[in-house]
This record gives sequence, structure tokens and C-alpha cells, in this order.
Amino acid sequence: MHWVFDQTVSFEEKALKLFQLQAQHCSVYKRYLDLLKVDLNAINSIDKIPFLPIELFKNNRIISDNQKPQITFSSSGTTGQQPSKPHVADASIYQDSLKQGFQHFYGNPKDYRILALLPSYLEREGSSLVYMCDQLIQESQYLQNGFYLHNIKELAEILTQECERKTLLIGVSYALLDLVELGPFNLENTIVMETGGMKGKRKEMIKSELHSVLQQGFSLQNIHSEYGMTELLSQAYSKENGIFETPPWMKVLIRDTEDPLSILKYGLTGGINVIDLANVNSCAFIATQDLGKSFDNNTFEILGRFEQADIRGCNLLLNENDYTKS
Repeated sequence: MHWVFDQTVSFEEKALKLFQLQAQHCSVYKRYLDLLKVDLNAINSIDKIPFLPIELFKNNRIISDNQKPQITFSSSGTTGQQPSKPHVADASIYQDSLKQGFQHFYGNPKDYRILALLPSYLEREGSSLVYMCDQLIQESQYLQNGFYLHNIKELAEILTQECERKTLLIGVSYALLDLVELGPFNLENTIVMETGGMKGKRKEMIKSELHSVLQQGFSLQNIHSEYGMTELLSQAYSKENGIFETPPWMKVLIRDTEDPLSILKYGLTGGINVIDLANVNSCAFIATQDLGKSFDNNTFEILGRFEQADIRGCNLLLNENDYTKS
């Protein structure tokens, strides 16, 4: 097992060790820190670590020096925008992260029938979400597992059939709304997990409204959520009320939207910074474009995304010409 997953060492100790390694051996991150004139010796707590703006993944090859990618993912991106193309140097670390993360929150994948409703993701190459679900499906080793593209009537029929295992239905938001319209369903022994994303197929909904529709349509008390992104190798999960929890090797900090190098106290709204120690061979310290707040029990809440005009805090630190192109 990789040292970043070692529970006998504190998160802060591992994060500071990884910061020093990446500050020296990830050229894009090193350049970013140089532009900020960061004194590496002064970084003695995770609150002082500068986070790399996620936009830099779009035009830069963010991978440790002398490493070759085993996998290159591609984000879905919005129309007209360039997608991110994160590189994974060691696929086994990603596999360990997603399997151990799932085990941490939900137990053994072998206890589940896993149904993945990911139409827009299955229609393009390089989706990390499809890769994640495929790994869990392989781990589950159940004949009734499967991916669903546009055959939601078949999926609706399968959901009504009895199964000796608990069912995990993972789906993109708009496809789950399409599915629920074929109901009503009375799902028992089933977890429905949405991964976000209307992809222009439906009007955007706030999370609580989406969950309310799905709860009623599937006759479930709670809808689960997965929080991840192409640039991360770990996932956070929410089992109720939109409150996410991270696995032990992942942590969320909240930055001041006006001063992106400052970290806010618990309960205040700001930009979401993620430390993902599984990002050993790229950059583990990422400033996302999500808005949210964190709490003192290692949980956090997503409240939305920055409007393009509101990313000025990070943009002040960005000049694409200052970075090595891929």
C-alpha cells in the first residue's frame, strides 16, 4: 500500500511531505510557487500551502518530472470550453483510492449489484467517472451489474426485479430524472447516488430540489451523492442532506474568494480547495471552481459554482504564458 494511505501517520504530516516533493518535482506547480515567491521552508501547516488553480489542468501537463502517464482522462467540459486532460502516472494508486474510499463508506463492492446510468459520459472517451464505475463493477463481480446508455426502460424493469444483493444505482442527474418519470418506483434495498450534471439536457436545479424529486419518485428517504472530478483521484460521498464526507487521505479547505491564498474558518462560504493525497504524481493541492463551506467534523457542503466573472481572485494569480504548455 502506498504511504499516503497509511493511517498511522497524521494527515498533516503526509500532506506537508507531499507538498515538499511536488514543489520540487512537479514543474507546473513549482513554476506557480515560484511566481508567488513562496518560501518552501515557511510552509509548516496545511493552511499555508498554496493551491493550484484547477484551470491550469486545461493547458498544462501536470505530472511529476520523469513520469509517464498510464492513463489520461478528459473532463466533459462545457460547450466551447477546452477540457482538462489530467494524467495518471500510476493507475494502481487511483484504483486503491477509489476501492478503499468506497469500502470506507459503503463496505465491500461484492455486497452490491451496481447499475451505472451515465449516458453522456459513456458517449465520449476518457471519462474518469466511467472508469471509476467500471472498477467498482469489476470488483463487485455480479452478473447483473451493468452500464446503461439510453435503454432506461430496460433499467426501470431491472430495478423492479428482486435481487439477493443490495442495489447501487449511480447516475448523472438528468438521466435519473428521465428514469424517475417512468415510475413511480418503490425501491427497497437500493441506494440511488447522483453524480451531478444536467449537461444542458434539463434546466439546472438546486441540489435539494433534485433530491426531493428523486426521493419521491424512487420512494426513498435519502438520495446519496458523489463528489469528484477528473483532476482528483479520490471521491467524497454524501449519504443525506447534501453533506459530504471525505476519506482519510482527502480534505477540503475553504478559501477566501477575494484573497485566494487565505483559508477561512469553519462554516464560512468560499471557494473549495481540495487536498487529495492520492494525487501523488500530479498535484495534490487544487483550488476548484466550486463554492461551499466546511465543518469541523471533516464534512463539507457544495453551494454552487463560481460565475466566470467571480473567479477573479484566482485569475489574478494566473497568466497562461507563465506556464509550460503540454
